[in-house]
Amino acid sequence: MTYQQSLSGAARRLADAGVLNPEVDAWELFSEAFGMARKDYLLVMRDEAEAKGQAEYDRLVALRETRKPLQQILGHAGFMGLDFAVNEHVLAPRQDTELLVEEALKRLKPGMAILDLCTGSGCVLVSLMHLVQGVTGIGVDISEKALDVARENARKNFVHPDWRQGDLFAAVAGERFDLITANPPYIPTGVISGLMPEVRDFEPRQALDGDADGLAFYRRITDGAPDHLKENGWLLFEIGVDQKIAVETLLFERGFSDIHCFKDYAGNDRVVAGQFVWENENG
Repeated sequence: MTYQQSLSGAARRLADAGVLNPEVDAWELFSEAFGMARKDYLLVMRDEAEAKGQAEYDRLVALRETRKPLQQILGHAGFMGLDFAVNEHVLAPRQDTELLVEEALKRLKPGMAILDLCTGSGCVLVSLMHLVQGVTGIGVDISEKALDVARENARKNFVHPDWRQGDLFAAVAGERFDLITANPPYIPTGVISGLMPEVRDFEPRQALDGDADGLAFYRRITDGAPDHLKENGWLLFEIGVDQKIAVETLLFERGFSDIHCFKDYAGNDRVVAGQFVWENENG
């Protein structure tokens, strides 16, 4: 079997298994198994595939046929131009979440303090601290196994956040921040069973389940944020595509101002931001 036949055969297998973008995934697994870049493949595509690499490729493709996410198979994912470790204990970083980082960057300056709730892999906080020098950050997650992944990602990307295990603000009692970011669980419980197998069967449910209406964590975070924001501090959420009005309303009712929603590159509502002015709290 040639390299070309191996690659095209894997793409067919993945397509038959219902994988979206099977050619893309087949190439990513091919590159991993054979340690080959595209330019090198073009030179050897008609050569006989090396046996050890082919065995590894077959193993990886078989895993993807089960609908195990590509990022979990590879053990890493790209995000904001950086590389992040991924396993079954965290959501794989998604391109949609880059908008949360981009909007936070517009409000972040050296000397500021960041709190990242539901931090998971740490991709949001690590990216912010990597891209803006002289800021401090605390990442909070209820899962210690998720925090182990976040710690690895901080080391890989040469930043030094403070990682804390706990339930939202319980881990930062009495502390205030210039910026709070959160990509909380926001999928309604009843919807989870209908999600793609990659998400439903392989990603941590506690990072997905936002209770009956998907808004439980938004309520808790919005309610607690004013006690943990410095004067004129910002709260930024990633949201589900149909949650704009609900989340904006939560921020308005809690006294936030300058509330805006930002669309991702697919045109979906994706990030809601609001500023908390202390004088609003004081009436």
